[in-house]
Amino acid sequence: MDVHGLSKRTTTEKLQEAFSQFGEVVHARVVTDRVSGYSKGFGFVRYATLEDAAKGIEGMDGKFLDGWVIFAEYARPRDPPGQAENNMVPPYGRQ
Repeated sequence: MDVHGLSKRTTTEKLQEAFSQFGEVVHARVVTDRVSGYSKGFGFVRYATLEDAAKGIEGMDGKFLDGWVIFAEYARPRDPPGQAENNMVPPYGRQ
């Protein structure tokens, strides 16, 4: 799942601890800035089962973590390379 709205002070350990109360967390990661080492404000959590993931979203979406309201949702797969280009709207006048 995707988690957004994280504080720049939130660590991977804090993210895993917060979400593990709702089920077995297989993997958790806060994306950090390479220079400062602080959170970029988002991360990812993977549960062992879809049922646990649903509990995690229900339990954490819109809740506070490190003083910030966070948002949790199911991750969407990325488009395959080149896919986004095919969905582009043609520029004005070039139809």
